[in-house]
Amino acid sequence: MLPDRIGFEEAEGGGVIVLRDGRPQSHVDTDDPRRLDFPYIAHLAAVLDLVATPSPPERIGVTHVGGAGLTLPRYVQATRPGSPQIVLEPDAALTDAVRARLPLPAGHRIRVRPQAGRTGVAGLKDASADAVVVDAFDAGRVPDELVTAGFAADCLRVLAPGGVLAMNVADEPELARTGEVLGAWVAGGWRAEEIALIGAREVLNSRRPGNVVVVARRGGTDEGTAPGRGAPAWATALERRVGRSALPTEVRAGAVLARWTGPPRA
Repeated sequence: MLPDRIGFEEAEGGGVIVLRDGRPQSHVDTDDPRRLDFPYIAHLAAVLDLVATPSPPERIGVTHVGGAGLTLPRYVQATRPGSPQIVLEPDAALTDAVRARLPLPAGHRIRVRPQAGRTGVAGLKDASADAVVVDAFDAGRVPDELVTAGFAADCLRVLAPGGVLAMNVADEPELARTGEVLGAWVAGGWRAEEIALIGAREVLNSRRPGNVVVVARRGGTDEGTAPGRGAPAWATALERRVGRSALPTEVRAGAVLARWTGPPRA
């Protein structure tokens, strides 16, 4: 029997919406794991393409902080079969319910650990991941322990050279939480010029609340900067990928990020 706080709803056009405490957590289409209905999930998938393009498929090691419906791990398995993936999801009841209702595909290498993100990442080996993706929420916002210099430093340590860190941030128009994340990452050892933001234009222009994906690439500045922007060259490639989104979407990097600041937590 499902706990009251966990639910599933059939989605229009196919697939299932995973609910926790009445909030949509994930959209999952087991018939087509490449289908990513939530725009921010599509943006996270585009970030993974910075590590290795899906055509031809090349395995990548991904650590996911936050599991919910396991949408992105399913996508990675569908596009890069056999990729080793670790999912840190402390809500074991949610994981059990999802795997019972929406089974993982055969042959996967997805390992779900019932651990909180900060503890789980701290226990990983140096340079053991090609990507760390943070999509975790508590009462509708990124948990405070994941918006710290210490967590950002651990992610930097865990990533192999050229690896990427990406975090989904649900924010208000002032983008205060996004600013806190940026401050924590810089305090944790990331260089400001290695960081970019992805989001709908209206969200990045502070006209409405929405999701912002904060992304950084370890050693990304070795590839140079985009002319006249002071942004890493990979941000330009990322912009081309997310430019296909249904909503007008932008990637912002370089000096333009100076408007967002926030005091980092230790």
